Formats: sequence, structure tokens, C-alpha cells
Amino acid sequence: MEHTHNNVDAAKLDALVARAFGDLSAGYGGVMISLGHRLGLYKAMAGAGPLSARELATRADCAKRYVREWLNAQVAGGYVAYHPVSDTYELTPEQAMVLADEDSPAFFPNAWAVPASMWADENKAVEAFRTGNGIPWGDHDGRLACGVAGFYRNAYKASLVPEWLPALDGVVDKLKAGALVADIGCGHGHSTVLMAGAFPASQFRGFDTHQQSLAEARTVAAEAGASQRATFAAARADNYPGKGYDLICFFDALHDMGDPLGAAEHAAKALAPDGAVMLVEPFANDRVEDNISPIASLYYAASTTICCAHAISEGGHLVLGAQAGEKRLADVFRKAGFSRFRRAFATPFNLILEARL
Repeated sequence: MEHTHNNVDAAKLDALVARAFGDLSAGYGGVMISLGHRLGLYKAMAGAGPLSARELATRADCAKRYVREWLNAQVAGGYVAYHPVSDTYELTPEQAMVLADEDSPAFFPNAWAVPASMWADENKAVEAFRTGNGIPWGDHDGRLACGVAGFYRNAYKASLVPEWLPALDGVVDKLKAGALVADIGCGHGHSTVLMAGAFPASQFRGFDTHQQSLAEARTVAAEAGASQRATFAAARADNYPGKGYDLICFFDALHDMGDPLGAAEHAAKALAPDGAVMLVEPFANDRVEDNISPIASLYYAASTTICCAHAISEGGHLVLGAQAGEKRLADVFRKAGFSRFRRAFATPFNLILEARL
């Protein structure tokens, strides 16, 4: 049967093709960014002023012909500045913040490990779609955990202590005086260790089911000199030990869980009477039609093959996904017996929510 194109709007088609090509170009560009990061090319350019391809190749100990082609890809993508008269390339201060400075809140290269892992695991995703089975976090390509930890670490570093904790009612005062804190689904422990560094009078316990992440978390704590205050143990979100926690945190983790209601119910039991739950989740509006943006597109995609897949692997009682939105999250905590739930803070990437009994 022949397809008819009579009802196709040429301008709309052109716009969609341009959009699709932009996405495809971004996928190719991500490989270039990852290479530039791994080879130290961006670091060699940072603060160096204009460099020829040969100078950069020498500095980074790479082959000149590859470096020139890579540089031209960077110029085409807007990631490196080019000076035609001198045939030199330069990393601007803003570009250095995004590409060279690993401590910058805007540092991006690590994040490209996530789509790399998603491609590597494509056959697993196809199988999961066909069978309805889950894929546990630990079954993914190893780049996933590194990419996620690298991506979130800097955002937490920039915001957790200066902005998010102060947005909660009276929590900072408790942390200064000496509080007991649980970090559920702590992963590589960056969030736990950041808090332990800022509040030396308090005790922090990180819990996760992924043994390799816990081992990494202990290393992160040791390197930060926080091992006395930040400890890590294997436990599920519905059975970790301890009572009387002043603060229980879920950092971008609740939506990955197979039983978020069970996790909220266990938090209600483990919390001190005047304690608080801090729930950090990917930013989302409550309705699909209000989540049309590059950020929402990224979160829904990761949610499809990673977050939902993990929740299903844990039994999938309630599969929230990474774009659950405030209303659905509030509903979980109300059902678990919490009487107060509010949005304490929001960024384009995260919702910071507070729940109390």
C-alpha cells in the first residue's frame, strides 16, 4: 500500500527533522566530550589561552591529526572557540567550567557515561519490554553507576548544604547541635559525606543494597576524613536498622524502589517524633503535558530503562518512575501516615520535598 503524504505540513516536517538531527548530533558529540575528558584535552586547554592543534597534542600527549579533527568537532558544537587568523583554539572560562573543572557545579563530561551504558544495555531493555521483567541497578553496564554518581555529586556539592537543608524547618539547627541521620539509597555516598563534612556533631548512616557502591562510599568517606561520622551498611529501604532518626534522606532514590510506600512506612517507624524526611527527586510537573522539555525528555528516557526497570526488579508494587511529580509523591507519604508534606525548594533539575509525621 502506498503512503500518501498529502496531509503532511512541510514546515512541521522540516522542524521535526531538524530536531531529530540535533538529537543525533548530540549523541555523536557526547562521544567527543567523553574522549576529551578521558584524554585530558580539556584540562590541557583550561587557562592556557589560544593553542594550535600541535601545541595541544604535545601538552596532552596525543596524536596531532586526531586532536585537530576533535578540536574542529568541538568548534562546530560550540564547546571550543576558534581564532581563524592564528588558526588556534581556546577554551573560554565558561567552557572550562562545563568541560574541564571537575569540581564545578556545571561540570558535564561524566554524565555521558549514562547514555553509553544505556546503549550497551539495549538488548536487556528490549527483553524487558517484551517480558515485563525488571533489570536491577547492579545488572547494568558499569558506566551507569559512575555516570550517575559523577553527574549528581557536583549538583549536591553546590546545593545540598547551602540551599536544600536550610529550606527544611529547623533541620540545620539540629544538625549543628548533633543529630542522627539516615541516607537511604546512598549509592557512592557523596551526599552522606557532604553532610558529614558540614555537620561534625552529627552521625550519618548510609544504606544501600548495592555492595560495590557501598565499598566506593567507604572510600569516599575515608578520603574526606569523615569515616568516624559517615558509616555505610547494606540494607533495604524497608528494613534498615535504627530508631529515632532526626532526618531521613532519599536522594534521587525513592522513585527507583519497588515498594516506595514500604520505604515511606519504614521511615515513619524509624523517625524521631519531631524528625523530618527530606525527599530529593527529579524535577517534574504533575501532568505529562506540562513535562515537555529537554530535561523531562532525559528523565523519562532514563526512567524507562533504568528507574522503572529497577523498581520492577524489586517486585514493582508501585513503579513511580523518574517523573513522578509532587502530587504522586505526596500521596505515597500520606498513605504511610505522614500528616505534613511540602515543597521546600526547587531547581530546574530537582524537587526538594519535606515530610513530617
